[in-house]
Amino acid sequence: MRLLKYAVCILALAAAASAQTDRGTITGAVSDPAGAVVANAVVEAKNTDTGTAFQAGTSATGNYTLAQMPAGTYELSVTVPGFKKSVRPGIIVNVAQTVRVDFALEVGAATESVTVQAEAPLLKTESGELSHTVETNRIDNLPLLDLKGTGVGPGNIRNPLAITQLLPGATFSTDNTLRLNGMPSSTAAIRIEGQDATNGMWKQLTQATQAGVDAIQEVAVQTSNFAAEYGQVGGGYFNFTMKSGTNQLHGSAYDYFDNEALNAGVPFTDDGHGHLIRNSVRRNDYGFTLGGPVVLPHFNGRDKTFFFFNFEQFREGQTVRNGVGSVPTDAERAGNFLGAVFPFVSTPPDPLGRTFQAFTVMDPTSTFTGPGGA
Repeated sequence: MRLLKYAVCILALAAAASAQTDRGTITGAVSDPAGAVVANAVVEAKNTDTGTAFQAGTSATGNYTLAQMPAGTYELSVTVPGFKKSVRPGIIVNVAQTVRVDFALEVGAATESVTVQAEAPLLKTESGELSHTVETNRIDNLPLLDLKGTGVGPGNIRNPLAITQLLPGATFSTDNTLRLNGMPSSTAAIRIEGQDATNGMWKQLTQATQAGVDAIQEVAVQTSNFAAEYGQVGGGYFNFTMKSGTNQLHGSAYDYFDNEALNAGVPFTDDGHGHLIRNSVRRNDYGFTLGGPVVLPHFNGRDKTFFFFNFEQFREGQTVRNGVGSVPTDAERAGNFLGAVFPFVSTPPDPLGRTFQAFTVMDPTSTFTGPGGA
């Protein structure tokens, strides 16, 4: 009985995980030169980065579907005896989106091939959701690192949610203010590779769960009319797809920094050397990425096994030294305040309607003040 309970729990978790997909779909139809459908055609999609191939066949109506495709760029081909092989390179599959690619075959030998270069259709006909996809190069060009003199503020050092600024009908300032389509904050859902990465109470990313910006491949944001599998969403569905290793060794190194040497000085100040004061502000957000095939003795992971690693660290140090202050004189240190100069600020009236100069030292045995406030 206990084993049955465990099995039911595992199946329930698996169903929940499959509903929060991070994949896309390719679909379409295959026809001959006369426009008639072609059944039993072999359709293959090959990832141009990893070499991974996915196959499907056309149905009796000539339609095919390649579901659960990892996000990436694919080369799509159709092979049918008696027809030339048709190839469509550069097919981009985004998260939670369906790409339609139709083929019109030409009569010829199977050893011949026809490569078709075509632009993606402007009209999306396979689904009704309103979605936006932001690639990593656009994310990197955003001012993600908060360089304000008051510190980094709430949220993350380099916040990938800043891509919201690129979306229509969206408002974003920090994790506390993230609104889509007029919905209130904390109503969005955030997923990383399809897995929930949201703070359970406020629906936000945190430093502990956010994805490194340079490790993100793309961000898919569905803002309206999304499928039922993306439930528990009010203001939008964010799905971060992470980079992965490919057949080519690749990587990057970066340092986003802030230094007072690049800042203007504080007006009307003097650092004692004839220059304006520049408060010390040192912030560095640095790291690197590295990915490629796993190559070990007697094992070559090309087209099979890959790795990807990202390291990121943030350091901050700042000193504020342009305040104005004073120190007591020798007489004041001895308890003599006869020569003390205090700012002339009146205190609020007492119960008898009297006001006094601020910082006045009162004689506790009298209702009168002594000379000089002593």
